[in-house]
Amino acid sequence: MDYGYQRIINKSFDEVDADIRNALQDQGFGVLTEIVVDETFKKKLNVDFRRYKILGACHPTTAFKALSTELEIGLLLPCNVTIWENEDGTVTLSAINAAKMLSVSGRDDLDELAGQVTDWLKAAVDAV
Repeated sequence: MDYGYQRIINKSFDEVDADIRNALQDQGFGVLTEIVVDETFKKKLNVDFRRYKILGACHPTTAFKALSTELEIGLLLPCNVTIWENEDGTVTLSAINAAKMLSVSGRDDLDELAGQVTDWLKAAVDAV
């Protein structure tokens, strides 16, 4: 997958969820949004789905810099981190490649900023 970074982890879903939140915080991110996909699908569609969460992570200083450069960058924020449970009991943890995501803006002046965010997200995933 070239638009993100992922690892398969041999921990419980709840452990990975807690660990990635701590690792994101250590990298300067806060979790602004949380979508519990499986619960939403059950409620809205009455279908079962594997445990799956989408966390919307934000690095405030970097978001401020990016939005100060181009207001429409808000369409690409926050940075998503996903957690899902695999059939074998492992958990897949992935984070968006911010450099790839922001490349759609065509703003080369954001490349360095996006690269930093990508590195921080990768470090958070690796810390789990």
